[in-house]
Amino acid sequence: MAGRNSFSKLRAAMPLEAQERATQKAALLHEEMDLAELRKARQLSQEELAQMLHIGQASIAKMEKRADMYVSTLRKFVEAMGGSLDIVARFPDHNIHIKKFEDLKQTRTGS
Repeated sequence: MAGRNSFSKLRAAMPLEAQERATQKAALLHEEMDLAELRKARQLSQEELAQMLHIGQASIAKMEKRADMYVSTLRKFVEAMGGSLDIVARFPDHNIHIKKFEDLKQTRTGS
């Protein structure tokens, strides 16, 4: 096919500064994703994730559109994709990793 180049050829033709900017932008995109992007990056369909969580596909669609949800729901969503959820409180002088809420609940109830 005339006039078409592979991405690797196009990237190689870019100035080194442009290649570095593109690499930095790609890394940032991998650090920030909404739930639907994360699911797609993990190569999962809504139906597959729904089966893992024993819920309907429509529930996955709703979860991906929510602006707010329980931490436990988000944790289950992430763990079903093979990840783990960390919550970090960021302050100007330091960061604090918040313990799992289940651990805090067990400590309070004495279990």
